[in-house]
Amino acid sequence: MAVSKQDVLRWLEALQKLFDEQRQQLTDLDSAVGDGDFGISLDRGFSALKTELSAKPPADLKAVFQTTATVLIKSMGGSSGPLLGTLFLRAGATVADKTDLGPADVVALFEAGVEGMQQRGKAERGDKTMMDAWLPAVDAMRDALEAGGGLTEILDRGTAAAEAGAEATKSMSARKGRASYIGERSVGHPDPGAIAVHMMLKAAADAWRG
Repeated sequence: MAVSKQDVLRWLEALQKLFDEQRQQLTDLDSAVGDGDFGISLDRGFSALKTELSAKPPADLKAVFQTTATVLIKSMGGSSGPLLGTLFLRAGATVADKTDLGPADVVALFEAGVEGMQQRGKAERGDKTMMDAWLPAVDAMRDALEAGGGLTEILDRGTAAAEAGAEATKSMSARKGRASYIGERSVGHPDPGAIAVHMMLKAAADAWRG
């Protein structure tokens, strides 16, 4: 099973629908710990992306990721736009000259994207951010690849690790981002960014299933 440009576009289309449907849930989660605009911002970013991709269909895989990065940075605002933009920008750099992506390529693109996000946002595990879902997910995907797993197993393992990571943020006190302003009062609420990471990886697993 290899992931084509069309598969990546299908994933992005699924994310647009998902963030439209989950806009209120993610906004409500963010209201408990942040600005209360996360769901709105994601919906706005991926809606703008849908418009851009249909108006100017990208020529290749790298262009899909670059367009996604540019649109999310421009349209989302806050810290999540630049962070997700960095994810797609770094991921796009790994797919240059490729027409489709095998399991190792998929792991590499998520690894590069998450590394870029961490460099930009400076968040560590336990800070109660989306990195609490991304970092264990990337570890799980790498482990599955090294154990000889196929694409479906790699993505399923990554999705499960992201879900567990997002759940674990409930018991954390925020040390980064807007939620850190309320510190201990953030305990008991999951981080909305980590919840969104689980959604993104589940959508990839569903879109790219053999």
